[in-house]
Amino acid sequence: MGGRLKILFVCAMNKQRSATAERIYRNDPRVEVRSAGVRTDANRRVSEADLRWADIVFAMEQDHKRRIVRQFEKLELPRIDVLEIPDDFEFMDPELQNALHMMLDPEIDRLLVSRQ
Repeated sequence: MGGRLKILFVCAMNKQRSATAERIYRNDPRVEVRSAGVRTDANRRVSEADLRWADIVFAMEQDHKRRIVRQFEKLELPRIDVLEIPDDFEFMDPELQNALHMMLDPEIDRLLVSRQ
């Protein structure tokens, strides 16, 4: 398999949590990243193309995963992991960045090793 891991970050509105995750991993040589929201009025709404592109989806809340599964029930979905990060942060909040790195860095490394 090999190559860079394709990650889709998802939250409700694609304004704070998923947008922050995309920004902080944008220049990480291990991954390619996109972000989207599940709500109809999201800045960028999750699409079938995003889900076909992604190797893995990191949803910020369980509800986001449920919405994806329900909306795209006929699609073969990539693995969706839930980070359980509440909507308590502004875009690029240092605490949010730290939480994302603490959760995601080891998981990205693990996923890349398992692909080899």
